[in-house]
Amino acid sequence: MTGRFHSVFPAMKDTLRTLLAFLLLTLLATAQGAPIPVPPTIAATGHLLMDFHSSEVLAENNAEKRLEPASLTKIMTAYVVFRELEEGKLALGDQVLVSKKAWKTSGSRMFIEVGKRVSVDDLIHGMIIASGNDACVALAEHIAGSEESFAALMNEHAIRLGMENTHFVNSTGLPDPNHYTTPADILKVTQALIAEFPQYYTIYSQREFTYNGITQKNRNRLLWRDPSVDGVKTGHTQAAGYCLVASAKREGMRLLSVVMGTKSEEARAQETQKLLNYGFRFYQTHRLFAAGESLRKVRVWKGDIKELQLGQEEDLHVTIPRGDYDKLKVRTRIQSGIVAPVKQGQPLGRLMVELDGEPLQEVPLVALRPVEEGGLFHNLLDSLLMIFE
Repeated sequence: MTGRFHSVFPAMKDTLRTLLAFLLLTLLATAQGAPIPVPPTIAATGHLLMDFHSSEVLAENNAEKRLEPASLTKIMTAYVVFRELEEGKLALGDQVLVSKKAWKTSGSRMFIEVGKRVSVDDLIHGMIIASGNDACVALAEHIAGSEESFAALMNEHAIRLGMENTHFVNSTGLPDPNHYTTPADILKVTQALIAEFPQYYTIYSQREFTYNGITQKNRNRLLWRDPSVDGVKTGHTQAAGYCLVASAKREGMRLLSVVMGTKSEEARAQETQKLLNYGFRFYQTHRLFAAGESLRKVRVWKGDIKELQLGQEEDLHVTIPRGDYDKLKVRTRIQSGIVAPVKQGQPLGRLMVELDGEPLQEVPLVALRPVEEGGLFHNLLDSLLMIFE
């Protein structure tokens, strides 16, 4: 009993130390006029903290450094699988024949058996919750014929998502010199996965999975410690160290974090908690405008209508220090002499958001509907009026 107590005690001390530090920062931040402190020091090779909706980076170190991702790779593996499901090329009930290669794959496993058939649904749960390398290979072979061909699909999606410093050679994250990503890139696919597939993302919050009579726990310790955390994925190899991509939502604000290259399972949980606590305590995300909301009216010449509503195709979110909402200002700059025809979604101006006089975001203002050319008489009249405009 004594030995067991001493083995747990260091982890308890680390947890208490982190909580006390967070409480101290909270007290300092509530002081009137207190500036936002610098982000916490994170004991990891690389890390990044980002707001999900605004993509605002709140803390980082070596965010663009190429690192070995280990099982963080499975975020992209899952993304490809979800795309196949969404496009109707795959179904959750499909039965996958387990190959010898999948069965023999080393590392973490869900313990599928060679020659048996397993549903896509079970394989997805085994890949996400149990981090099963065998499940990844079985899915890859079923979708693309071979793991090598599946890795090519992964790289195609990586390019489309703007993951410029990423290259995959397998579906599992097992070590290879040509298999790498960066903290910034791995959060790009994480952000896309949550945004595009919310119906499947809920699997990442599940704490355990039972298959073939074997129950395995989710390795993400924060699922038990922080009720706001609902994902995402752990990873570990000797070369990569202990890694964790996490997502948490509090009061409508969702943060994404990644730590890569920590020293232990406990360290990756502790360092991630530091980042999340810092972001939620000192920042707040606001949705300024909704997609399709009319933000400006503009005159359109030689069209079938005289006035056109401008807005945005996507919601506009900004992440700012808590208490600074009143310091936000919005300005618009509209293109002059707008002449029909105009296509829906055509950029016709810019919307600039400033915080305390400093530029924060600049996004296009687009036509919310198309405008066709007017009749001959109307066009001649507008040509004359434009001379005096």
